[in-house]
Amino acid sequence: TEQSLDELTLLIKRSNIGWLADWGGTLPYENGVLSHCKRMLDIFGSVGGASVEYIPDAPFPNEDLWDSWMAIRSHSISNSLREKIGCDADEVVPTLKARGAKAEAIWECERGECLTRQQLERAVETVNDWSVCADSMFQSYDFLALPSSQVYPFDASMDWPKSIAGKKMDTYHRWMNVMVPVTLLGAPCLTIPAGMGSTNRLPMGIQVFAHKGKDAQLLQLARWYYRNSVMKGTDLAV
Repeated sequence: TEQSLDELTLLIKRSNIGWLADWGGTLPYENGVLSHCKRMLDIFGSVGGASVEYIPDAPFPNEDLWDSWMAIRSHSISNSLREKIGCDADEVVPTLKARGAKAEAIWECERGECLTRQQLERAVETVNDWSVCADSMFQSYDFLALPSSQVYPFDASMDWPKSIAGKKMDTYHRWMNVMVPVTLLGAPCLTIPAGMGSTNRLPMGIQVFAHKGKDAQLLQLARWYYRNSVMKGTDLAV
């Protein structure tokens, strides 16, 4: 049955939300992204009565998560393309080049082919360690939050951002670093629309994730936001 707004508000009022922001200063953002998302997140406190707490320190080394995700991703892409093409492992890259595949796909496969068993085992160990760390955090927080992107939507003619806030992106997907912690965790997560930027009028969102098995509570949080914004014809986050 449909929960009343009062019932949903009670859930929000009892919630502790941890704002991970720039992951201890290790994630660069386009100007305005962090303040934009924080304004949205504060609504859960000012309107819903939730406790919203800024977490200044990185809960887990960002580079360790990134290296783990990169290894798992390259290994997965390399194996997937090998099966799709139907050739031996050492024939994947030459076949891709011959077929005019994107440079990024070739790069992933080259990385995947070079990965050792020890590197993959270390990547999996990192995921397990991060999972233990997150379990500990969820003893204090009902939900954790991060921006959904490090940049606002960019022109379609650009393949990918080469730098963010003056920091050079060392790979074609480094600008998406912010999604790695949740991806590796495999926890329930949703993205709440945060409205348009105050100056550029471009959309942004925020990832909110919870402990495994807390899918229902996460959906209730999203429902509360929806009923307090969309159904009332206003965007609380603008």
